[in-house]
Amino acid sequence: MSTIRLLKFFAEHKQHGEPLVLACVYETAGATYSKTGACLLMTGDGVFQGMLSGGCLEGDLAERAMQVVASGQPQQVTYDLSQDDEDLWGLGVGCDGLMRIFLQPLSLSGNYEPFATMADRLHGDCTEIAAIVIESSSDLASKGDALVSSAGQFVAFGLSSAAARLIEPVAQVALASGRSSTRRQKLGHEEITVLYALLKPPPRVLVLGAGLDAEPVVNLCAELGWRVTVQDHRAAYIEKGDFRKARQVMCSPAQSLAEVLDLQQFDAAIVMSHHLVTDRTYLELLAKTDIIYIGLLGPKNRRKRIVGDLGAVASRLGDRLHGPAGLDIGGRGPASIALSIVAEMHEKLAQT
Repeated sequence: MSTIRLLKFFAEHKQHGEPLVLACVYETAGATYSKTGACLLMTGDGVFQGMLSGGCLEGDLAERAMQVVASGQPQQVTYDLSQDDEDLWGLGVGCDGLMRIFLQPLSLSGNYEPFATMADRLHGDCTEIAAIVIESSSDLASKGDALVSSAGQFVAFGLSSAAARLIEPVAQVALASGRSSTRRQKLGHEEITVLYALLKPPPRVLVLGAGLDAEPVVNLCAELGWRVTVQDHRAAYIEKGDFRKARQVMCSPAQSLAEVLDLQQFDAAIVMSHHLVTDRTYLELLAKTDIIYIGLLGPKNRRKRIVGDLGAVASRLGDRLHGPAGLDIGGRGPASIALSIVAEMHEKLAQT
């Protein structure tokens, strides 16, 4: 699922005051397309953005979304695909897992919460967490009540103070673990089930160089929903390139890059200006950051020369520097090289 597309879908329908339904996976078993914490949005007439099952369950979810909008009440649904029952589903999906999904109404009268606040967090730069009550036998918490974090603070939606006090420390632990999960917890003499869903903003990628081979890198990153900034010190390269899918396109001297951009906001960077001095300048600046993935285009000998010229600064790059950038998939040409680079980025970012 592209978070960017989901957020755009939400903004468009919210602007028109249209009711929506938030569907979140809160439990899985076996082989499933999505895991705990995955979500999609649906309108009351069956239009949806996001994907939880590869398309085989979304039709049924759309029907249920209509019911949720009409009633204003949340629903839970369990899909046990391990039986692959043609009479039941008529789909022949061939999956072998179980998926439980919570459908929650979002409306103008409720300010589209808690998803409006979740969306704000997804527009940011730090991973946050949303705790949503899925089941409750307590008067202190109802289905759909939520707690959403922001820089160590929590905003509650519908929860009693007692429920919030119970959920908040568990949410902090879940956030620190970096994993979405579902917990059943005692609230007084009763029990509640809470989904702790990570809110991880799309990665920010810095492409340093605007040659023809940068275009497929930008396009692949954009297709994944990543936020891309393109920078080149040569105005002619920027003008000739097609970077419509980039969030930001810049033309600044390489040595002033850290003055015009907050480099710490980026998760990955690829150095590909094809200009030796410029690439060395970029790497010197990137060495001072905590960027997880730093790629360098070009052969091993070129990397060796640049790293040698950097001297002691090169040690700060450590194993974050990947050059030649990209996984060895045996491809040739700009598109194949871009695929290998983006695949390597994806691999490293997924490990964080």
